[in-house]
Amino acid sequence: MADIQGTYDDLFTAVPNALSDLLDAQDVGGSVAVFVDGEPVVDVWGGFADADRTVPWQRDTIVNVYSVTKTMTALCALILIDRGELDPDAPVARYWPEFAVAGKEKVLVRHVLSHTAGLPDFDGPLIVADLYDWPSVTARLAAQTPRWEPGTAAGYHSLTQGFLLGEVIRRITGRGVGEFLADEVTGPLGADFHIGLAAEHDHRVAPTVPPPSRDEDYTARAPGKNPAPEAGQGLRVRDGNSVAWRRAEIPAASGFGNARSVALVQSVMACGGTLRGVRLLSAAGCERAWQEQFAGEDRSLGMPVRWGLGYGLFGTTYGWGGWGGSLVVIEPGSRMAVAYVTNQMREPESDTRGLDLVMAAYDGLQGLRA
Repeated sequence: MADIQGTYDDLFTAVPNALSDLLDAQDVGGSVAVFVDGEPVVDVWGGFADADRTVPWQRDTIVNVYSVTKTMTALCALILIDRGELDPDAPVARYWPEFAVAGKEKVLVRHVLSHTAGLPDFDGPLIVADLYDWPSVTARLAAQTPRWEPGTAAGYHSLTQGFLLGEVIRRITGRGVGEFLADEVTGPLGADFHIGLAAEHDHRVAPTVPPPSRDEDYTARAPGKNPAPEAGQGLRVRDGNSVAWRRAEIPAASGFGNARSVALVQSVMACGGTLRGVRLLSAAGCERAWQEQFAGEDRSLGMPVRWGLGYGLFGTTYGWGGWGGSLVVIEPGSRMAVAYVTNQMREPESDTRGLDLVMAAYDGLQGLRA
């Protein structure tokens, strides 16, 4: 049985056992955290940080969580909404005047948060290096024509959502998403999560390992009937593992952290906006994430979805997952947040690891509430 490090409440033994099973099944490494009422009841990790299995996964090992990053950017937007600085019913162009061309005058902030803006990817050829030039990539989006009438359909904005929200946040605050998150969220909470990773943290990064039988040219795609690239234009594992990707601010996909930091930050949403004496937003501000914006077939994912304001909705929970398997789920009714991060990719059609760990957390929650 794989060795698991960290701490956990005895009621939640199923969680570290489930992580151990994944490592026994040849996963390289990962971490899991469960927070209830803002405090960790599970904070465990195991395996290795490198594909050669020579560097043990440590307490402070961090990994690219890909689209789990969207939950952090959404939280930043919700904070600004709660402060009255951002209106979800306002046109994006109120904050970004250059955006009001080519049929985008009626694109609302809530459309961007709910993947219904009609800008699911970029027009024309694009290489990953283009994403590192913020002025260029946002100008490109400002010039595009929506693929559909904004608000009438959903299509997962895999990378574009982060740039769209990020530019609005920048126009309002004068700060990029990474800086705003550090100043207003992760700094006050003491959370080890980064969008735009400084070189001083490179030694802690566990590079992404492609699925078995795949190499570093493995390309992002979403599960569903009509698989679509997560990056819109073909993000490869080798791109995500590059230094350039770490340094870049890509608010939909370039966040680095561990399960502890992801669960800690998103516990704010589970606990009504205040955590450990730090108030980030009101209870009403948290509840906005629950406001259903769309329910139906997502054009990009090719599967049924329900979108709230920045989060996917799943029964009594909300959250989102990332390319490769990382996941965060928020259960406000139980004031619980569960996060799983891993450097081991699996094929998306058969990857249930995150959900299995969430179900293991519910086993413990039942005992805790008994």
